[in-house]
Amino acid sequence: MRRFEGRTALVTGGARGIGAATATRLAEEGAHVVVADFDEAAATETAERIGGRAVRCDVTSRADVEAAVAAAAETGRLDALVTCAGIIRDNLVHKMTDDDWEAVIATHLRGTFLAAQAAQAHMTEQQSGSIVLISSTSALGNRGQANYSAAKAGIQGLAKTLAIELGRFDVRVNCVAPGFIATAMTRQTADRIGVSFEDFQTAVAEQTPLRRVGRPEDVSGVIAFLCSDDAAYVTGQVIYVRGGP
Repeated sequence: MRRFEGRTALVTGGARGIGAATATRLAEEGAHVVVADFDEAAATETAERIGGRAVRCDVTSRADVEAAVAAAAETGRLDALVTCAGIIRDNLVHKMTDDDWEAVIATHLRGTFLAAQAAQAHMTEQQSGSIVLISSTSALGNRGQANYSAAKAGIQGLAKTLAIELGRFDVRVNCVAPGFIATAMTRQTADRIGVSFEDFQTAVAEQTPLRRVGRPEDVSGVIAFLCSDDAAYVTGQVIYVRGGP
């Protein structure tokens, strides 16, 4: 399929994990992809592999985010934004520091807002576009993740509100909420609780109806659908990608 031929996509947090898988999928289907990430070297590696462009971007910085969006829009249009940038600072609530809270909220919630705000300016002008925000099943609550859960729940509310505001410009906004996906971030969770990543994945798979853990490609396929014209009448939705109900 070449659903994105002649189109431009910006993926924040695009250097690794779900972001890299999404950048790859969109590029494979013809998009010019700008990979924005705090780790410029990793972003460059991913961009070179898929034939895209890399930009360094701290998503908590308005200047960085607006520069990344401007770089993507240099093609003359911005057709898709996918916000994958994220960190974790897990801890039980009585142990969580101000820095733990603020870093996660700033990266996930502020970073997502800044990217969406900058991107919609281009999309509303061209009267088209798709924004996909990345949430998580942790939005429903998860022990040791008060900061992350709050941020991911906020992203779902943000997606629904933006869908209402931007619909009249034919700009669609949806949210994808993955469950356990085997990435460097979930490896950090295993390290935090003191188990091997392999044992952690096995335990998760045993509790998942599909009896396996998710892969970044499982999520990127759903994101690509939402970015495409196949989802032309889909907006304001939260799609859980979790291997079960």
